[in-house]
Amino acid sequence: MSLTRLTAAGFALGVALWGGSAGAAPTCTFLQPVGGNGSSRIVSKSVGAAKVTPIGMAFGRTNWNTDFLVDQPYTSFKFFFTANSSDPKAKYPIEAYMKFSDGSSLQMFNTEMNPPMGTGKMFGPFASVPGKQATQMNFKVGASNDPAALGFSYRISVQGCR
Repeated sequence: MSLTRLTAAGFALGVALWGGSAGAAPTCTFLQPVGGNGSSRIVSKSVGAAKVTPIGMAFGRTNWNTDFLVDQPYTSFKFFFTANSSDPKAKYPIEAYMKFSDGSSLQMFNTEMNPPMGTGKMFGPFASVPGKQATQMNFKVGASNDPAALGFSYRISVQGCR
């Protein structure tokens, strides 16, 4: 089975074993967003709509994807999400991926949320993949199949832990 077809559930045992050590608690560091200015590790965005061409092709910036740079080896990763706004009728699709130096990726989670404004959630920790070098963590919020999600604003961040 290719790594790109595995899900984070396949690594649950590794996370459980990692978390059970008798040593000190892991030290976690917020990762820098790709294209960030270095001063903030927390990204604030609003879900935007893709522009559609007359022939039906979508293009343009949707703000759905945000990458965070993995600048050193970590044993696990945590993803943080907080709703800045919310529509009680809308569902907000949220996904995360671990990207590797060989060009492959692993989906860490794929869920829908309807969070009240100001509430957040931590996803993880997710264990590193043995034999693979993580280069980025990707957060994807919003999707074209839920038009009510457009305009939704949120904050996200990712931590690498050792």
